[in-house]
Amino acid sequence: MTTTAPASPTPRTAASAAPAAPSFAQSTWLVAERELASKLRSKAFLISFAILFIGALALVVWAGFQAKTVSTTSIAVTADAQQYVQGIPNLDVTEAADRTAADALVASGDVKAAVVADPSSPTGFALVGNDSVSSSLLMTFAQTPSVELLNPSSTDPALRYFVAIGLGIIFLLSAQLFGTTIAQSVVEEKQTRVVELLISAIPVRALLAGKVLGNTILAMGQILVLAAIAVVGLTVTGQGEVLQVIGAPLAWFAVFFLFGFVLLASLFAAAAAMVSRQEDIGATTAPLIYLIMIPYFLVIFFNDNPLVLGIMSYVPFSAPVGMPMRMFIGEAQWWEPLLSLGILAVTCVAAIWLGAKIYENSLLRMGARVKLREALRG
Repeated sequence: MTTTAPASPTPRTAASAAPAAPSFAQSTWLVAERELASKLRSKAFLISFAILFIGALALVVWAGFQAKTVSTTSIAVTADAQQYVQGIPNLDVTEAADRTAADALVASGDVKAAVVADPSSPTGFALVGNDSVSSSLLMTFAQTPSVELLNPSSTDPALRYFVAIGLGIIFLLSAQLFGTTIAQSVVEEKQTRVVELLISAIPVRALLAGKVLGNTILAMGQILVLAAIAVVGLTVTGQGEVLQVIGAPLAWFAVFFLFGFVLLASLFAAAAAMVSRQEDIGATTAPLIYLIMIPYFLVIFFNDNPLVLGIMSYVPFSAPVGMPMRMFIGEAQWWEPLLSLGILAVTCVAAIWLGAKIYENSLLRMGARVKLREALRG
């Protein structure tokens, strides 16, 4: 009896055995996951975020309770209005000969406000301020008096300054922290030759996109957490009116920051790809650091200057703080944020294209620093 040998299995071809290469989107997300995991496992990152979180919470709560703290307020009172301030505590009263003298004291800043007789007011007197009158001072009177302002302002100067500092610091710290992190990650991968393994499996531009995406998620998460702290802190301390005023500017700040950070992150990665040592990062990223620091100082020192804020609103690198600040003050028309955001979005696309070109042409060049002209030429 003859036996038939079993048929040998059909050999698999090399093409069918090889796993399918990941798509561009899959490659980008793989790199983004790697960036997220490395940062969330970093003790330095978690500690710095915890310090920022606690500091922001303490600042909001402290500001809220300070607003409620009873303090002495200096006011001027004319002779015919003395009876309206008798028996009211926490007032440092300065006598003024007449209305003109009271206005002069207010205008010079010697007193916060002046109480003057006003027959047309239902209460018989009026409260004169320079550019604003604090709500705490109004609440000290049994009846709310008429208010006259010598130099009317749409916002409280102290609150305006506080908001300017808040927007400036958040933009500065977040953009600089994550931008520097991206730059260090790029150079580290070049030094350890890990980048050669990465680009053998995924496209170079997917590597750049993943780094930007991962750090953008972290940066936006930080912004949203800080915004939540502001909302909760103002609510707990009973500052609902302040929350209503800054709510819309905060939301627009988050949108502007998203586009502004993607722009800066692309350029930070490109700048880092031009060097091969951690010590050389500062040389290529210094211009970007200046672009982050300049808006910070401008929004603080010129928070009451309409011309400077107007220019900042349409310059892509300063729009994330300039336009929300103008919206808070009430100087921006409804269409201006949309126009500014459009300019920022177009600039963002151009920066991504430019950054990708530099990144792709410089990533595998080791040794001496790559000149910008060579990086652009390829």
